[in-house]
Amino acid sequence: MKKNFSRALAGAGLAAAAAFTLSACVDAPPSSNADDGEQNASDIMFVEMMIPHHEQAVEMSQLILAKDGVNPQVAALAEQIRAAQDPEIVVMEQWLDDWESSSMTGMEGMEGMDHGGLGGMDGMMSDEQMAELESADGATGSTLFLELMIEHHEGAVDMAEDVISDGRKSEVRTLAEQIIVSQNAEIATMRELLAR
Repeated sequence: MKKNFSRALAGAGLAAAAAFTLSACVDAPPSSNADDGEQNASDIMFVEMMIPHHEQAVEMSQLILAKDGVNPQVAALAEQIRAAQDPEIVVMEQWLDDWESSSMTGMEGMEGMDHGGLGGMDGMMSDEQMAELESADGATGSTLFLELMIEHHEGAVDMAEDVISDGRKSEVRTLAEQIIVSQNAEIATMRELLAR
């Protein structure tokens, strides 16, 4: 009896921890919230664009973390960026899967829509810039990472501001608000590091 009670407590603790971890990743309300209706074209476009945008930020972080001689504060920031954005990618991919399986509502109007309206993938690095970051040594790479990631974050903030104005899903707007707060804070930190 005692053993079963302990197992039940452990199971409840694990479930609570899992729920807390997911909510901490995106700080978003449950996707079952239907008060905001179906996703619209802006919601879908934002998520479809932000996934590769986040993936590139994670790749940039991995490139700098693989180097020797990187400024420890830059390495800590890169790890923070990777830890924050990896789970957000998972959440956004799940949203796309859910939306596709539940309804195509909101997809209408995507064709011919100006993708520049959500930043046009603002802040994305070119292949040349990514190659430059990859080939740089630790000291040079630290500075280059900060310069490129500031631009990258500024693009994400622009995209997030647009979907807050034009999107319909509260969970998407909540994630966008979190991106604005967290990435603006990281931009301020990166500018301070560059100024030193």
